[in-house]
This record gives sequence, structure tokens and C-alpha cells, in this order.
Amino acid sequence: MLAKAINGHFLDADDYHPQSNKEKMQNGIPLSDEDRIPWLETLRDSLRVGLLSGETAILGCSALQKRYREILRSADPDYIPGSYLCAVKFVLLEVPAEVLAARLEKRAAEGNHFMPAKLLESQLALLQIEEAEEIMKVDASLDPQAIVRTIQASI
Repeated sequence: MLAKAINGHFLDADDYHPQSNKEKMQNGIPLSDEDRIPWLETLRDSLRVGLLSGETAILGCSALQKRYREILRSADPDYIPGSYLCAVKFVLLEVPAEVLAARLEKRAAEGNHFMPAKLLESQLALLQIEEAEEIMKVDASLDPQAIVRTIQASI
């Protein structure tokens, strides 16, 4: 919805996972950095192509740690590592863990996601947000249109 509202295109990070990552998650095995880093580098490269061609992209991605977000920030060829000043911006959709679990279980039951809800705890344990990054936080319990309006108002 956000990509459409800002005339951009949407990239779903899950579409970029290699089959081996999907199989690990389907089997309840959390990904390691060895699994994540090549995936994040592929996402970075896709973002860079868009940035260099002047396109706006919205990437749906669980970039849980600062070092993961640094990889994505490096899609901007002008980015100075650690400065947080770049064309790549982040939005954290905040919602209680119980709500996330229910949404994930629903998607998995519908066949729309490969990660079981039992891995959610390991994902949340990795979440690392530093105020210096100035990541926009949005209440994800709002209806989708309100979330889009909130984000649009700040960009």
C-alpha cells in the first residue's frame, strides 16, 4: 500500500531468501548470520539498482540488528558507514508480540508464509534499535491506511 501511495515499488525480502533459508525456517531452525548476510547483501544490491535509477522502493524486511541495517544502508553509494545519513530509511512497525504471533500463525495457516510462529521469539530477541539511528516507529495496530498516512506525513 505504501509503495503504491508514493509511486514506488515493493520488494518483499522473503522473496529473496534462498530455498535453504526457507527450509531452515520451515523446520523451526533460526537463521544464523551466515544465512542472513548473503541474503541482506542481495537485498542491498536490489536497493542499489533502484537508487541508481532514481526509483523509490519499499522493502519489507526484518532487518533486526543495526549491523544488518548498515548492510542495507550501504545500498546508497554516498553512505558513510555509521553516519545514518543516507537515502535508505527505516520504519519499525511496532506491535505487541502476541499480535505478531497471531498474524504470523494466520499467514502460515493460509500458506502465505514459511516461518512458523515458534521462531518469532528468536527474532524478537535479536531486535536491536538504537535511538541514534532515528528509525521511525509506527503503531502497527492501526489500520493499514492510517499506517500509510503516518509514514507519508513524515517523508
